[in-house]
Amino acid sequence: MLERITKRERFDLVVAWLGITIAFTLAIVLSGFSGKIDPGYFLFIFGAAIVTVGIGFVLHEMAHKFTAIKYGYYAEFRKDNVMLLMAVVLAALVHIVFAAPGATVIYAGGLTREQNGKISAAGPLTNLVLCIPFAALILATPYLPGIGAVIGFVGVMGLQINSMIATFNLLPISILDGRKVLAWNPAIFIAMIAVSIVILYSSLTMFPAYL
Repeated sequence: MLERITKRERFDLVVAWLGITIAFTLAIVLSGFSGKIDPGYFLFIFGAAIVTVGIGFVLHEMAHKFTAIKYGYYAEFRKDNVMLLMAVVLAALVHIVFAAPGATVIYAGGLTREQNGKISAAGPLTNLVLCIPFAALILATPYLPGIGAVIGFVGVMGLQINSMIATFNLLPISILDGRKVLAWNPAIFIAMIAVSIVILYSSLTMFPAYL
């Protein structure tokens, strides 16, 4: 499976991964900025972000890629330098992350609406599935003395970020996944975006101080 990820694609994935990790780190750290940044806190948030954002972002894009491959098409992730720069600048200035660091390009002719819908749904569906292990980390926190607080923070961060990624990508606008899922199957679209919104709203309501 890994041999299907080209050298250029790996480079683009790593650059985009680091870019959105920096953006999320800046948004979180600077939202409570009081004139001085604690290096230890910055590194802690960066470490948590590189795991939670990285897993969510990379698996989202790879879900698109390998679903396309399943249908016999060639697909590769391509970073977008302009969008990466915009994400970091917006995070630094207004503490908002607009995470669209690139896209998985499908080189296909004759892609059917069903195939396009399923390929598009694979990404946000992966993020929704990832919410399960992160939620499990939260539930395990009371049973992990000493490291429970760290594990709990990573769990909350992963839950919130993955539900954010799913909800954003399911918006039925422009080139986002939601428009193609809706065109393929409205019932599946409604179910997916409803679940993502409920998880996002619940995680932000229950743990408002994390992000």
